Amino acid sequence: MGMRRSRVLERLRAGHVVRSFKVNLSCARAVELAALSGFECVWTDREHVPNDWGTIEKQVWAAKAHDADLLVRVSRGSYSDYIRALELDASGIMVPHVMSLDDARAVVEQTRFHPLGRRAIDSGNADGLYATLPLETYLREANEQRFLILQIEDPEPLADLDAIAALDGVDMLFFGPADFSHGLGAPGDFAHPELERARRRVAEACAANGKFAGTVGSPAALPALVEMGYRFVNIGADVVGLGDYCRRLLAPEVEK
Repeated sequence: MGMRRSRVLERLRAGHVVRSFKVNLSCARAVELAALSGFECVWTDREHVPNDWGTIEKQVWAAKAHDADLLVRVSRGSYSDYIRALELDASGIMVPHVMSLDDARAVVEQTRFHPLGRRAIDSGNADGLYATLPLETYLREANEQRFLILQIEDPEPLADLDAIAALDGVDMLFFGPADFSHGLGAPGDFAHPELERARRRVAEACAANGKFAGTVGSPAALPALVEMGYRFVNIGADVVGLGDYCRRLLAPEVEK
């Protein structure tokens, strides 16, 4: 018996592209619906969404019930803010606004077990199968089957980009275009040349250092992003889909 394997890592390591779906609704049913639809990964959030840990736990269960991974974007804070999602058996965490090499090193130190880091140990939670896994197995498989994503969404970390991508314990760099455009002083200008250069640089740094590149995009943009080197792309969100559906339902009435 061992930890549940990560479908995201399994597919990425086999050379496949992973498509993710983001949920902003604080609902395990939304996660289950996305998993039932065939997404390998569902992304939930604690940076911008007021999800409590009880909600995250239910979302983990909903994803695992259909063999999907739950990715939790954590809030920046203490090490407990990072590892609690992993202890609930989320398959991975994404840490927003990593600003420098020192910042990235600190995240690795807090979220990876020996020999990669000094993550605090408590195997009595869901990820350790409630203390039924031998400690050595738990530590090894937590490093192998749980993924760490660092978000590159500001101009500042570009100076350290290759060194960040080279860090042991980091699986993926995730380019965030919205905040990056904000950092450039051009909010929402997704065609800005500096943003385009940064998007390519993230993919190139990952390829050069044996890491995976992730970002957001539409289904229509997916082929171009894959060609650029991205292997993990979030292509939809519950609030976007629900909003579009509601507007379509009212469209005949609006036109009167």
